[in-house]
Amino acid sequence: MSDSTPPDAAEPEVGGPVPLDVPRAPTGDAAVDALVERLGDVDHLGTDGHLEVYEDVHRGLRDSLSALDARPGHPPSPGAAPGTSGPARPLAERRP
Repeated sequence: MSDSTPPDAAEPEVGGPVPLDVPRAPTGDAAVDALVERLGDVDHLGTDGHLEVYEDVHRGLRDSLSALDARPGHPPSPGAAPGTSGPARPLAERRP
């Protein structure tokens, strides 16, 4: 009697998302820690779902940094560029 099952049908399916298991250390800021942990969501998504997570985390981190400049009692420097703590400078002046 012949077996009608294809030889590779018993092998596990390959090609699905594989967790990277990248360690994520706490920063001490609950909001930032939650965003960093959100990066772990990509471990369970195909690559087509990564962009949404990365953009969400980037937006959250950018908002957290912007909030540091907007804290009461810490007015921005006179002439500060929006979202920064210092004046805008031409690119040539930013070289070390």
